[in-house]
Amino acid sequence: MPAVVISDPPGISCTFSNGTGVTWQAGQVSDPALARDLLGGLAGMVHPHGAVDAAKTVREYGSVIRGFVSTVAALGHAGPLAALSRGRLTEALLGLDHRQETMIRRVLAACDPQVAGPVVTEVAAGRPFTRFTPYTPAEPYGEDEWARLQQACRQVADAAMAAHRQAVAAAAGGKDPVTHGWTGPNISWLLTRRGPLTSADLAQVAGIPAEAAKYRAGGIQQRNAALFPDTGTVIAYQLLFGCYTGIVPDGIAGLGIGDLDWAGDSAVLLDYVKGRTSAESLTLPRRAVRLLEQWLEHSALLRGFAPPALRDRLWLRWDPAGRAGGWHAGKPSVRAFRGWTVRHGLLGEDGHPLPIHRHRIRTTFESRRDRAAWTGSTRARIDPNHSPATEGDYYLTAGTPAQREAVEAIIADAQADLLRKARPPVVLTAEQAADVAAALPAAVEEMGLDATAIGELASGAQDVFAAACTDPRSGLHGPAGRPCPARPWVCLLCPLAVFTPRHAVNVIRLQAFFSRQWQQMPAPRFMVVFGPYAQRADEIIGAFRRLDPGHVGRAAVLAGRAGTGMALRPEEHPS
Repeated sequence: MPAVVISDPPGISCTFSNGTGVTWQAGQVSDPALARDLLGGLAGMVHPHGAVDAAKTVREYGSVIRGFVSTVAALGHAGPLAALSRGRLTEALLGLDHRQETMIRRVLAACDPQVAGPVVTEVAAGRPFTRFTPYTPAEPYGEDEWARLQQACRQVADAAMAAHRQAVAAAAGGKDPVTHGWTGPNISWLLTRRGPLTSADLAQVAGIPAEAAKYRAGGIQQRNAALFPDTGTVIAYQLLFGCYTGIVPDGIAGLGIGDLDWAGDSAVLLDYVKGRTSAESLTLPRRAVRLLEQWLEHSALLRGFAPPALRDRLWLRWDPAGRAGGWHAGKPSVRAFRGWTVRHGLLGEDGHPLPIHRHRIRTTFESRRDRAAWTGSTRARIDPNHSPATEGDYYLTAGTPAQREAVEAIIADAQADLLRKARPPVVLTAEQAADVAAALPAAVEEMGLDATAIGELASGAQDVFAAACTDPRSGLHGPAGRPCPARPWVCLLCPLAVFTPRHAVNVIRLQAFFSRQWQQMPAPRFMVVFGPYAQRADEIIGAFRRLDPGHVGRAAVLAGRAGTGMALRPEEHPS
């Protein structure tokens, strides 16, 4: 359903791809006409017409629009968007930070040109006036911090679960406290049948004055905390679940019971919504499954008394200190996380309370993931939901010192390999090969050749397929002391290869082989497997052509008559 602009007060109502919706209103603004015009542009950016597909994003745009309207009104403008002059619009944009200016420019660009007018449309299409400040990625937690965080969460979750089981067992032997007294087991008995109660609820159930209910509410509050998970308990479960799975915080907070797809007793396929990429799924590791099983048992009693609208939310909790009658299902506030850290004495490496940043938990999970599963694979990425640039900027560069050292070692090896491959092929004429000792002393010294080796190279005794090898038993591509087992085209990039005009025929045959492989393989796959060799073959033939153009033509004729002449595997033959 397309977004709809509300007139009085100015606002917007929209429905997103996941079926949820939001209605945002600007309230009292100084220029309602301008606000409605800007909200019309925002409506064009919202699903299904645009990429905005989350309530949080709509609220952020709405807040920026409200601030922009106030800024323009303070500059003396009143009226619709089309009446806004270039000077006032520029002055208003200059007063914003980069993020706010970018958002307003997107809204202006999305407005109907007839509503915005030519001046506003032209300014909106220009470059931002403010400079972008690069985002600093969150550093992963240190080893000790990561261990302490998980240990604290585990202790809180296990202690709460033990207290819950003990209270449920005590309630089984309790009786009605109104008749048999307000003992611990009797209070638990009442709560397991009525659900969580406040002091006001207790006064109504017991038929006693409110003051007396407050006096007895101490026992009620203690039993509530034991039987029903509160905000602190949910924080421990959510943080531990994030440490085990690496799911984004908004994906964890929005989970419902229906998002858990149980495949047997020990496997769960979890469907969650990531704000930037919509629906995703993950097969949970075993310890995350065990944690979910524990949480479902812990919250089962509370779920039976929850309002119907919240009953299917996964992280259901009851906290009398909050609003909505104590019932909650969304993500806890930042203040709640800070209080939880201080309350449980969780300290960072600097000795201060450890700052809990849920995106930082995901970064730590990604940086610690065992890379043995992806090193050398065709995917070569940590997470298929990220581009290589994103992973390099936000995860690989944010590793521990040991991980950074390992990455630098991999980079150094790759650079050495590239330098080796970048060496130009050694292409010699027959005269140069025979006279190489006198004519090319530098090449002789670099390649370690003696008179015997030069004679073998010139005579063809060291020929393999496309080149003459200075040391076929060097073990560069196989065990030392044994003949080289490499495929025929590997010689094109081998530093031991020497190419003479007599090899032109076979190099041209390799070019024909590469051409056939190009026709029967996907282009990305061909470039990975044969791309560097095909490029080097073209360079070698080019060098032969500069030495003797007529010789290359004669070699091409001979190559066409001789066929492939290579020992190919079945899958390498023409299809």
